[in-house]
Amino acid sequence: MEMTEYPTLENQFDERVVEIARVAKVVKGGRRFSFRVTVVVGDNRGKIGIGVGKANAVPEAMRKATERGRKNMSQVYLSGTTIPHEVLGKVAGSRVLLKPASPGTGVIAAGGVRAVLEAAGIHDILTKSLGSSNVLNVVQATLLALEQLKSPQEEAIRRGKQVKDLLPFWERRKNA
Repeated sequence: MEMTEYPTLENQFDERVVEIARVAKVVKGGRRFSFRVTVVVGDNRGKIGIGVGKANAVPEAMRKATERGRKNMSQVYLSGTTIPHEVLGKVAGSRVLLKPASPGTGVIAAGGVRAVLEAAGIHDILTKSLGSSNVLNVVQATLLALEQLKSPQEEAIRRGKQVKDLLPFWERRKNA
């Protein structure tokens, strides 16, 4: 009997392990080691979540992190393959600057920032990581920056303009 595979919820998410860190807790007898795993979960269409899991073994920590990442997913506004406007995210000492880029630019980012942006489905963007390079804080700052993005439609209504007036210069040039 032939079995057909049906797409499940698990298959539609892009899961990326950003960091696996060995952490220690000092107790009376010495140090107790465990693992902290940071995972980025996204659907490549603007939905993104970050999960952090801790356990004595890496597989268990990864399972916890992906579970938390799926639970904490949020929708971010995209403008085609980029973001609608420039934004800065700050968490602790880490700051991440995100700038929209014209089509064909690619994702100009590294490490945790790249993982978050690619999982969110952003293909053209310029980034700069400022301040602390702590991976966990940089990833959280990137997510915070993405959550600050405003919808082009809502912003046009708020400013009393048309959406085409708020488009980046390369979009206005293409439509003219």
